[in-house]
Amino acid sequence: MAHPLVLGIETSCDDTACAVLDGEGRVLSSVVSSQLAAHRPYGGVVPEIASREHLANWPAVSGEALARAGISIREIEVVAATRGPGLVGALLVGLSIGKAIAFAGGRPFHAVHHLEGHLYSPFLRPPGDPRPPDLPPDRFLGLVLSGGHSSLFAVEEGAVSTLAETRDDAIGEVFDKVGKRLGLLYPQGPKVDELAERGTPGAQRFPVSRFGETLDFSYSGLKSQALLEIERLERILGPIDLGADLGMSGEPPQAVLDLLAAFRESAVGQVLDRLERLHERRPFSLLAVSGGAAANRLLRRELPVWAERHGIDLRLVPLIYSGDNAAMIAHAALLRQRRGLTDDPFAAEAESRIPL
Repeated sequence: MAHPLVLGIETSCDDTACAVLDGEGRVLSSVVSSQLAAHRPYGGVVPEIASREHLANWPAVSGEALARAGISIREIEVVAATRGPGLVGALLVGLSIGKAIAFAGGRPFHAVHHLEGHLYSPFLRPPGDPRPPDLPPDRFLGLVLSGGHSSLFAVEEGAVSTLAETRDDAIGEVFDKVGKRLGLLYPQGPKVDELAERGTPGAQRFPVSRFGETLDFSYSGLKSQALLEIERLERILGPIDLGADLGMSGEPPQAVLDLLAAFRESAVGQVLDRLERLHERRPFSLLAVSGGAAANRLLRRELPVWAERHGIDLRLVPLIYSGDNAAMIAHAALLRQRRGLTDDPFAAEAESRIPL
């Protein structure tokens, strides 16, 4: 195992995560403890509950991560934790733990931007793969899609610039909101994606939103259209509660499935539209796609087709690292460490909103 050994900590929202990477970027362990059961009764994440769950989960999560890696905490040589963006109370838990471990052991510390972790995560390899990850090239385009972000980034010589971001709802957020309106249990987005697979392609269509000449994303209009269409269907079918319907019959009305298929097609179509227009303006040769919404089934089918048509090297994040995880935080820290960067644990602060 190559040195330095890096400990990553991620607590930006409702997943308590810890990971260990070796000096070549191999994932020795990656443990994520979900809080779904704690938040499901409320239909979404409750910040105060998330903070308390992180405190309760950390001993077991970190213990398992170290055990899987076959090392002790004393053998850790670099420590990294997410500093933001995210829920401040949740961030404070992981960031405080990371700062304490680094200070007590006299180890280098990295306060990592959450999106920086996602940005480089497509270059990771799944746990157990003996090969080290590919080094990110000096220049590439990054697309981060999640519950809070729909962003395009240009990476050049380690510098990151924002090319486009969401003006309102992010892509993952709007999937959750439409699913919640249909009565699906939290987290709703993956269930909407799953149900959309059973819809009839082309049976219904929603337009793809454009924001003039800008490449920024906007999903609030699509959300409103979908909600209005749900209301129209309810006038015909009666109240729709997929949480109850799935438990009773196992299959929602076909009209609902067709609606979700059209909704998903429009959401993914907006991503492809932005990539197409960006490539026309400033051609790029490598596209790295990450974030929780990068697990979307239609997106993972359409992106390779689009990339092959344009001769673009596509790096899709491994599904195991698409959601929030600590392996991506440790990986980003290792890349920073190689560039000779570190952070002062006494100066690092948790921030709910910080630019990348």
